[in-house]
Amino acid sequence: MENKTKTLVSEFLFLGLTDQLHQQIILFAMLLIIYLVTVWGNLGMIVLIWTDSRLHTPMYFFLSHLSFVDICSSSSIAPKMLCDIFVEKKSISFLGCAAQLWFSGLFVAAECFLLASMAYDRYVAICKPLLYTLIMSQRVCVQLVVGPYAVALLSTMTHTTLTFCLPFCGPNIINHFFCDISPLLSLSCADTWINKLVLFVLAGAVVVLSGVTIVVSYVCILMAILRIKSAEGRRKAFSTCSSHLAAVSVLYGTLSFIYVLPKSHSSLDINKVISLFYTVVIPMLNPIIYSLRNKEVKDVFRRKFERNNFLISR
Repeated sequence: MENKTKTLVSEFLFLGLTDQLHQQIILFAMLLIIYLVTVWGNLGMIVLIWTDSRLHTPMYFFLSHLSFVDICSSSSIAPKMLCDIFVEKKSISFLGCAAQLWFSGLFVAAECFLLASMAYDRYVAICKPLLYTLIMSQRVCVQLVVGPYAVALLSTMTHTTLTFCLPFCGPNIINHFFCDISPLLSLSCADTWINKLVLFVLAGAVVVLSGVTIVVSYVCILMAILRIKSAEGRRKAFSTCSSHLAAVSVLYGTLSFIYVLPKSHSSLDINKVISLFYTVVIPMLNPIIYSLRNKEVKDVFRRKFERNNFLISR
């Protein structure tokens, strides 16, 4: 009985995504390209926003933090995953696993609430345009950024502490490609019903609270857009929200499937595929979505590109 109260596991082993060499080669090439595009795309978005005064508005202030979160979220998982693809023993230390769970959870939760802050910003811009500069002051913008980080920190600290206070007596093989809560709970030699309940409540709270903020904001936005008489005015108003709606739909759909829906609707193998999408692919998609569907970003990028070409030609 005493041995079962001690953590005997000093490291964990990942099963990874595949053990077929040709699949590993294709997967490595694809994931490396995706990760490089993620880092450079989001970094480019941050530099573009912070170096051009025309983008010094609340919306782009939030977008720069969203890009920062995407870089950090992807970097907490992708480098280790890329290193493990061709390695037979895909190991991670006990503390390394805890750190990976902490960082990945922190930035995913922060992204959810940042998207909620961005939805509120769009609500004020469309529904209260005359009061926009007054309501969305610098102080309010900072609070709407600090808040998501603070709530995400509280959530991920709770999950990480509860998970790694559990005894792990073996086996130590994680049916995943990174340290996630559900596969870790399945390895514990103690009763994990409290952890599963907390996971369901907190993960549900993150998705529901931020989701309700987004839904309420967009219901008000839709009502305001429908009151606009001209078709051109409605199109312009909706175009300012389309990028954000696309980013919200992709992220919330995958997170709800993994963390909120009952386990009878999914399996660990399906979760691995979906987890790959939200941890690696979504951070790459966000800068693409916002740059392709945002006229201001495209105009600023084009002007900077033309200016650089002019300087080079001289």
